[in-house]
Amino acid sequence: MTGLVAVIMIFSIPIIAIVTGHFQTQSKLKHKMIQDELELEKLKHENYRVETERMRLELEKMQLENSKDRTKIL
Repeated sequence: MTGLVAVIMIFSIPIIAIVTGHFQTQSKLKHKMIQDELELEKLKHENYRVETERMRLELEKMQLENSKDRTKIL
C-alpha cells in the first residue's frame, strides 16, 4: 500500500509540472494574441482617421472647384 502511494506521488509531480507548463504556455500565447489584436485595432483606427481626413480634404477641394466654376459662369 505504501509502495503504491509512493509510486503515485513520484509520477504525479512530473505530470503536474507538465500540466502547469502547458497552462503557462497557453497563457503566454493568449497574451501575445491579445497584444497583436490591440495593435491591429490601433492600426485600423489610425487608418480610419487618415482616410476620413483625406476624404474631408477632397470634399473641400471639390467645393472650392465648384465655387470657382460658378464664379466663371457668372
